[in-house]
Amino acid sequence: MAILVRIMMVILAYILACIAASIILTIGTLTPQWDDLTSAGLPTAAVWAVVFVGSAAIAAIAMVPALLVIALAEGFAWRSILVYGALGGVLALALSYGLDFAGYVGDPDSFPVREREVLAAAGIAGGFVYWLFAGRKAGIWK
Repeated sequence: MAILVRIMMVILAYILACIAASIILTIGTLTPQWDDLTSAGLPTAAVWAVVFVGSAAIAAIAMVPALLVIALAEGFAWRSILVYGALGGVLALALSYGLDFAGYVGDPDSFPVREREVLAAAGIAGGFVYWLFAGRKAGIWK
């Protein structure tokens, strides 16, 4: 029974981490144009819609790599907040580079550095939120 509760907590923490990453990604992406958007009357509901659609996209794209990291963290009982933050940032950067993580072969101007910084920040925030809800007690079921 304890393992089922732990699995449910991991799923809940993953969902909340994806929402946190989407909030950081949305804020970081909209910040340079924030004055223009607020003067044009950007509705708050539109921002929240972007956050929730973004969190669904993040959850779908990052599911398999995140599950591998979660399985490793549970198996080795990693409980450090720094581990989860670092792994979240590395995972987000790896997903932004795609399969060519060692050297970006495509056009370097197609994905500017600022967006990679925002993606890394979103991954770190997601890792911290995951740690807050599930990572602090990783491997407790053993």
